[in-house]
Amino acid sequence: MAIPELALRQIERWCAQRVPEHLQDRVRVECRTRGRAVTIVERRVVQAGPGWHEQAIAQLRFDEFGIWSVWWADRNGQWLSDPDAPVASTPPALLAEIDRDPGGVFWG
Repeated sequence: MAIPELALRQIERWCAQRVPEHLQDRVRVECRTRGRAVTIVERRVVQAGPGWHEQAIAQLRFDEFGIWSVWWADRNGQWLSDPDAPVASTPPALLAEIDRDPGGVFWG
């Protein structure tokens, strides 16, 4: 089962709204899709040179039953699930969980 187009648009819209327009030349929140996973990353301009630094924030996974789950990356880039995090049939509840970040695992 592929990721529904509406769900992908919801995630993209959430990413676009994370950073005020006047800062988007220095900070961006973007998403990338691979298979049934959508990885959310924060990109920042490198202060000491050209280019951008990228930090993984969260990953939303869409399973074969149509259920979404949220994962977080440890300092080694290993994706881990949070047993207390909700699962949902659409991404908005999980995006709200990333915003809340109750355990400090998404935004630090």
